[in-house]
Order: sequence, then structure tokens, then C-alpha cells
Amino acid sequence: MKQPKNQSDGMILMSTFPDEKSLINLSKILVTDKRLCACVNYTKINSLYMWENELKHEDEFLALFKTTSSLIDDLKTEIMVNHPYQIPEIVILSMTGVSSDYMLWLINNTRPNGIK
Repeated sequence: MKQPKNQSDGMILMSTFPDEKSLINLSKILVTDKRLCACVNYTKINSLYMWENELKHEDEFLALFKTTSSLIDDLKTEIMVNHPYQIPEIVILSMTGVSSDYMLWLINNTRPNGIK
């Protein structure tokens, strides 16, 4: 893989979804059509949280969207606009100690800066 001229840092956007279908539908668009992330890892989890003054205990899906620092804001916006929850969880984590080969793969599998 060729290394791009403008290298970015790796970022992970973490979010939860109410069901696998909504997560997969959005993820496919973000990975293939919009190329805002190179990879989405997800797993089923159990969540306890307060919502409208009531304790909820729900099955959810935790998703980790892997992208670059140059695309993180666009990714965040797309997830917020298209998320099924009224108030989606959006947590952004910086990747540290990322292998150069993985970082190149991440950069090469997301859209270049400025391409919409």
C-alpha cells in the first residue's frame, strides 16, 4: 500500500445501538458508500441506564467505528443524524501505539481529505 502524503492519526468512535439491523445498515453506508471509516467492530452487550427517570436494563450492540482524525467530525455528524436513538452515545477515543501497517490500511480504506 502506498502511504498518503498527508498522514492522519487513528481514531475510534464508540456508540451503542438498539439492534443489530440498524447498526449494520448504517455501518455499510459509512464503510462502503461514504468511506468515513475503514472498519466497524461490534458485539452484543447488556446495558443498565437511566432514561426518563426510569432504570432500563436492555440488550444493545456496542460498535467501534475506526477512522482517521481528518474524518472523525464527518463520521460523528453522520452517526448523530442517522442514529435510531434520540440521544446517541458518541465517545471518541484516540488510537495510540498503532502499527504503521494498520495505520496505512486505515488511511487507505477511508476517503482522502476533501473528497465528499
